[in-house]
Amino acid sequence: QVQLVESGGGLVQAGGSLKLSCTASERTFDRLHLGWFRQAPGKGRDFVAAASGTGSSTTYADSVLGRFTISRDDAKNTVYLQMNNLKSEDTAVYYCAASLYSLIPRPNDFWGQGTQVTVSS
Repeated sequence: QVQLVESGGGLVQAGGSLKLSCTASERTFDRLHLGWFRQAPGKGRDFVAAASGTGSSTTYADSVLGRFTISRDDAKNTVYLQMNNLKSEDTAVYYCAASLYSLIPRPNDFWGQGTQVTVSS
């Protein structure tokens, strides 16, 4: 069982930046495929970004491409999401997820509890 804990959410003005962190309790962290998802009020959970277990590839949703960056520090068992040029439509609860097998984590993989990001216009 992999436990994930997100941090770094908060309130920011449009155009600002935030950096989310997610720390995992897993000795084989470097083999985990990691992802960030978000869920806005009244909407479903959407994919944001993912990083492969080898760290060699990343992928992003079109809506955040060029503004968000996913990175990982395997020595710290931590994955990050740097969010720049934030927009009001980025307001959501952001979730970290991990998978041993799927490059983009699936609902039945491991999930954190979420952290709120609110962008004021």
